[in-house]
Order: sequence, then structure tokens, then C-alpha cells
Amino acid sequence: MRRAALLALILAPTVSAQIPLEKITVNYAARTGTTWPLYIAKEGGYYEKYGLDVNLAFAVHPAGIAMVVSGEAVMTNYPLEQAMPAASRDGSLIIVGSQYKKSSFALMAPKTFSSVRDLKGKKIGVSQIGDAPYNYSVALLARAGLTPKDVEWVPIGTDVNGRAAALKSSRVDATMLTAPVWFKFEEQGFKSLANTSDYDDIYAPTVYVFKKSTLAANPKLPELLLKAHAEAIKRLYDDKAFAVKTYLKYNPTDDPADVARVWDLYTKANTYERVPYVPAPAVAYMIAHPVDERLGAQLRAFDFRKVIDNTLVDRLIKEGFFEQLFGPGVKAEEQVKAKLAFR
Repeated sequence: MRRAALLALILAPTVSAQIPLEKITVNYAARTGTTWPLYIAKEGGYYEKYGLDVNLAFAVHPAGIAMVVSGEAVMTNYPLEQAMPAASRDGSLIIVGSQYKKSSFALMAPKTFSSVRDLKGKKIGVSQIGDAPYNYSVALLARAGLTPKDVEWVPIGTDVNGRAAALKSSRVDATMLTAPVWFKFEEQGFKSLANTSDYDDIYAPTVYVFKKSTLAANPKLPELLLKAHAEAIKRLYDDKAFAVKTYLKYNPTDDPADVARVWDLYTKANTYERVPYVPAPAVAYMIAHPVDERLGAQLRAFDFRKVIDNTLVDRLIKEGFFEQLFGPGVKAEEQVKAKLAFR
């Protein structure tokens, strides 16, 4: 019996290694810090650890949601302000987990502008009306006493690189740029008129969006992905060199020194959530700040308890997953985040 048990132990890794990985596609909608944990989960082997062979596919809004709806992708990491309208249309989507608090978005303009109020009557570039840069711009304009009707919106149709090109070519007078892109613009003489990082009451989390039917067919999938991303976040906080190297693999034109600066910025602010609840204050903020009244009515009328599920995080806390991964110091964070979770 002892020899048989010993033989089983010796063979166990070989048998496990022969189990094929589940091939899936995960969309990411921005080449920014929002996707950093996904890069690390891929390059650090954390997807494979949980039995997944993940193809990371880039596509901006609304293509990311379309990939999930069509089944081309099983998940997307999406800004909450776009995920909530999509989920409230027919209830076929579900939001499970939020592991990113807020990007460092700077409202950049030529140095001839001295304040946000100077943008009245000017052109502001966004990727699409209603996207994250649009909503952040509206929030910053409001703090300067301006409304969306006080400026001219110019949809660029691409990501941050397209908005940056539009600003540099003077196609627009201002636009929201993420770090590290806005670092270069500051060096070139452009000015940051305002930054979302300076306002705690501007909520901009990124969430994981699935199709309900996908999870019905594969109910373990969100747990596997959440665990892989949690391990990636720990690696991100613990290993700056690996984090920077991984980011540059997916964004090879970025300056390594700028990426290192972004790492410093985001880790100092604890941007990446160790306990990934979808927070109730963020949900309330999105309902209170819709793109237009039609969408506002849609959001107010919908019961988001049908499409936002924090029970997986509850269970992982109960099972001790986060404490085992991050250490006993995470327990206080678990308690605080649980009280703020959307229910």
C-alpha cells in the first residue's frame, strides 16, 4: 500500500500536467494600467496555474462588449460607466469583480489655457460620446462650473493614442490622457488642467463583465479568472521589474522610465484592489452622472442587483483565499470593503 501511495504521489504531477488547458479569449478595452494585471496573469503563468489558456484580445468600446455578447470573448475588463448601461439593456450580462479603482486621467491642453474654465466653447476630444474620457471630462468641467453643452465634443474613434494625436495636431483643444501618455505631453509644453486622481468623489473603477449564459455553462470560470488576477496583482505590487517588463511587452513604444513612474504612481495610491468588490458608492455615482437623460432614466429604472454579483468575493473571503495570498493584514481591508460593497 505504501509503495502504491508513493507511486501515486510521484505520478500526480505528470497526470496533472496532461490535463489540457481551457482555451478562452479575454477582451481588454484599453492599453493602460487597467489591463496591467491581465498582462501579468498571462506572462506570469497565473492563468495557466488555474487551468486557463487565455488569448488577450484588444478592442475598444463598444467592440469589447460586443465580443462578450457574441461569445467571441468570455470576459472583458470594462469601465463601470460603460458596463452598467450595457448590463441594464436586457439583463443578459453580469458584473463580477472590480480590481482597479481609477486611472490617472489628466485633462491636457496647450499651455495657452490656464484653467478648465478656459475650455468654454472649445473642442474636447473623446474616443466616443459616453466613454470613460467623456465622463471624466464632464465631471471635471462641472467642477469648473461648465456643462457638457458649453464645449464641442469631437469623437476620435480610437484609444488614448488617437486622442493624443488629435491634441498634438490641434484637431482638438483638449482631451483626457492616461499615464504615461500625458507625461510626454507635459514635457512637450502641454498643461494638465485637472486630474481625476485629485478627486476622491469621481469614481472610475474597471469591472469584469461576463455573459450570464457563458457562466451558466461554465460556473467556475469567474472564480478562476478572479484568482488569477488576484495573484497577478500581488506580483504587480511585489515585483516592479517584472511588472514594468510585462507592461512594455504589450506597449513596446512606451518609455521604460515612464512605465516605472506609472508603477510608482499606481502602487502608491493602491490602485489595484486586493479585495475586488464592486463598490456601492461607484454604482450610485454612475446612476447620478449619466451621459444624457434618456440613459439616466434607464439606469434609475433598472435593478442592478440583477447584474452585479459580489457573492463570489464574499465566498473567497470566507474561504480565506485573500488572506492566504496577501497575508493576515488584508483582513482589515476585507472588512472595510465588504461594508462598501454593492448589495
